[in-house]
Amino acid sequence: MEQNANWSTFLVPYTQVVEELKVKLRGMRTQYEIEAMHSPIELVTGRVKPVASILDKAKRKGIKVEEIGEELQDIAGVRVVCQFVDDIYSIVHLLKARHDFNIIEEKDYIKNKKESGYRSYHLIIRYPVATIHGERHVLAEIQIRTLAMNFWATNEHSLNYKYSGQIPSDIKARLKRASEAAFQLDEEMAKIKDEVQEAQWIFHQLKSKKHE
Repeated sequence: MEQNANWSTFLVPYTQVVEELKVKLRGMRTQYEIEAMHSPIELVTGRVKPVASILDKAKRKGIKVEEIGEELQDIAGVRVVCQFVDDIYSIVHLLKARHDFNIIEEKDYIKNKKESGYRSYHLIIRYPVATIHGERHVLAEIQIRTLAMNFWATNEHSLNYKYSGQIPSDIKARLKRASEAAFQLDEEMAKIKDEVQEAQWIFHQLKSKKHE
């Protein structure tokens, strides 16, 4: 599977998973908007891991190339960003109620944050994909986090890339402090959640009247 053509064929179902999940999750967000309800889903993005990153991770974990499809869980990744911590668990509940894929693992890094300060909720799913060779069941990862958590994680990822995973201790310490500050922001915003949602509802009503 080292050849470009083989990798292109291998990654097609993963690309399909990402695109289908983005459509479905954005559709859920639209339904909330149509019904003038607060949507727990603020933003949905997705990506398929580049081949170089797949090979690098497989090497680090001691995974053989032919076992990558079953051993790497995040080749296909979708990220759901929301406003409030409570929204994360609302989204998890919504996803558990679906019947178009199976959840095979959950990782709650909000209640059990990583040593680095990373917070997010991960769902590992097995998603059925219709291909020209029949149905395939592909592993994918759904990450759910708040805007504040996403801001922190994006910057931490960039620093990990810059320092090849060996972030200097002084920057690590600052990252941990920043993580706590981000979570404190989430906690403070949760205390005025009702006010924020009411303000957003009023804005939505005014916007709708302008388009009538």
